[in-house]
Amino acid sequence: MGASEGNPRSVEDIDAEALSHALSSARVIADEALSAELVRALERVVGRAVQRRADTAAGSARPDGGPLVYVGPNLPPGLRDERLLWFHSTNAGVDTVLRGGRWPHGALLTRTVGGMGERIGQYVLAWVLADCQDVPGYLDQHRKRVWQRRPTQLAGGQTAVVFGVGAIGTAVSGALRNCGVRTVGVATRQRAEAGFDRVVTGTQVREVLPTARWVVSTLPLTSATEDFFDAGMFASMAGATFMNVGRGGTVDMTALAAALEDGAVGRAVLDVLAEEPAGPDAACWSLPRTVITSHSAGITAESDVVTDFAACWEALQQGRLPRLAVRTAREY
Repeated sequence: MGASEGNPRSVEDIDAEALSHALSSARVIADEALSAELVRALERVVGRAVQRRADTAAGSARPDGGPLVYVGPNLPPGLRDERLLWFHSTNAGVDTVLRGGRWPHGALLTRTVGGMGERIGQYVLAWVLADCQDVPGYLDQHRKRVWQRRPTQLAGGQTAVVFGVGAIGTAVSGALRNCGVRTVGVATRQRAEAGFDRVVTGTQVREVLPTARWVVSTLPLTSATEDFFDAGMFASMAGATFMNVGRGGTVDMTALAAALEDGAVGRAVLDVLAEEPAGPDAACWSLPRTVITSHSAGITAESDVVTDFAACWEALQQGRLPRLAVRTAREY
């Protein structure tokens, strides 16, 4: 999905100082999905009452006047207008928000990351170590009541290619490097990243994929990343284990199924799917050598929401753009 006409080209186009002044009179509204405890915590941050909103899905209870700040998992359609100063998403992914309608010109979008990077990093490390110790093989033997030693490997010295070098990708790299895994980050532009052994772009990606023991995606879902992992990408993986902890829509599932069948992909661990939740008859459950973990790798805690909202609030009070501001034109 591209940027809507009239959207800011980048967060730098948002006047943080003007936004700071407007916050003093803005109403802060919390989605009905948020707990009473979380709303009270938000009130302590902003120093005033936070209004609750009903019927957010339908957008029927439209508050009059403005300006306003909204906190929740999604932005109701009825609030996508000039009244909106700032929407803070309680999720890390914002593709659903940006695909839900035209983004209001000049409005700030921030997201919640919290401890997600550390959680996802440990999740990936757990599956890497399970792979090295052939945990799937031992589980299968246990079901069959077979006593047989299986070959295992050390993680150290092997290579993981991590797509995405943002906060989450860097945290994944850090967890793996602590076990001696060499990490190669894949970025949209060439740059030095302290959190990786190497960063590659463009045609270099297809060159490093055959060296990978693990390929990890932390990519957001944008118009540029939809079905990014296609038949050609999977064909470059020489039996690597593929893990997706980013967004399900970045993977062409038909191509993944074929790659698992022909061995280009050795195993798959999918924490996210394009359509969630997966029903019992969904094709993904039949993929060979695949584990699906129900979008649980980086569950957001309420404390994460409060911490990140407070950091954004403080930055805006000082006339600065928050670190967690989303570049709406880039969709991440």
